[in-house]
Amino acid sequence: MARPICIAGAGSIGCYVGGMLAAAGREVSLLARPRIVDELHRHGLRLTSVDGIDCRLAAAQLRPSEDPDAMDHAGFVLVTVKSGDTEAMAGIIASRAPTDAVVVSLQNGVGNVAVLRRLLPQHRVLGAMVPFNVIAKGEGWVHRATSGDIAIERDANTAAALSVRQLRMRESDDIVGVQWGKLLVNLNNALNALSDLPLHSQLMQRDWRLLFADQIAEGLDVLKAAGIKPVAMTPIPVGLTPHLLRLPDVLFSIVLNRVMKIDADARSSMWEDLQQRRRTEIDYLQGVIIQVGTHHAVRTPLARRVTALIRQAEHDGGSPALTADQIRNG
Repeated sequence: MARPICIAGAGSIGCYVGGMLAAAGREVSLLARPRIVDELHRHGLRLTSVDGIDCRLAAAQLRPSEDPDAMDHAGFVLVTVKSGDTEAMAGIIASRAPTDAVVVSLQNGVGNVAVLRRLLPQHRVLGAMVPFNVIAKGEGWVHRATSGDIAIERDANTAAALSVRQLRMRESDDIVGVQWGKLLVNLNNALNALSDLPLHSQLMQRDWRLLFADQIAEGLDVLKAAGIKPVAMTPIPVGLTPHLLRLPDVLFSIVLNRVMKIDADARSSMWEDLQQRRRTEIDYLQGVIIQVGTHHAVRTPLARRVTALIRQAEHDGGSPALTADQIRNG
């Protein structure tokens, strides 16, 4: 019998993952902020995707709640809060979730699993990586705007137990490497937020891709100095990504269409954070590159420049709609 699933911190990603699991007949509860709980009670949940999914769920199928007792009987706790909220959520899990519940981090960044393991010594904690982007469109509607399968650290059967037909989860033998690979890709989150462009439109412009390529190359230099080997989630090795991004538009478009689907409306989660005047995860993306680079005496001027611009945008509210040249040269 399938064990109940609690989504711990259901924002855009959490609502999509929890919703797809509930749509497949799994017993799901969503622990969320009052705003999202109210929205789901008023509108239910609509799930759409770049792959053509379009389904609706009533609030009763999701049991949205701001009360931590939502995880009292969970067999799996899927953590989807932002990195800065990981410690607070770990405290809730420690006090409410059964000790035999498997805790899975579906978060950006590379440090959350270590935090969860330190604070949840009685639980089995697994790393994971969500490759796709989800947009909150309002009134209970979340849209998956890019493709890809969730990767989960290999154990006895967690990936298989959580995988459903329209939300595939696959095992990884090197989830740490996968998370570092995703962090490098996620360096574009800030660029997309600063550009105020849809993701597909941004990636189709070579000036933006060159800036993205240079950020990844800077990150690769840092990881090489630290002895960290990032792992790609696509057939394209991480080390080749900067070269592919530098291709002419026509050639790059051919490569992109073969490895990923991107909806015309896709935006980064950091863009959404700026629009909603929420704090971003810049410290857990470019900030990590800066921190590791400093430790190994590797210069990171691009990461520092982008971080400073995001900090200013957080202060001002909304995207500044910069050009790639303005980001690169000021």
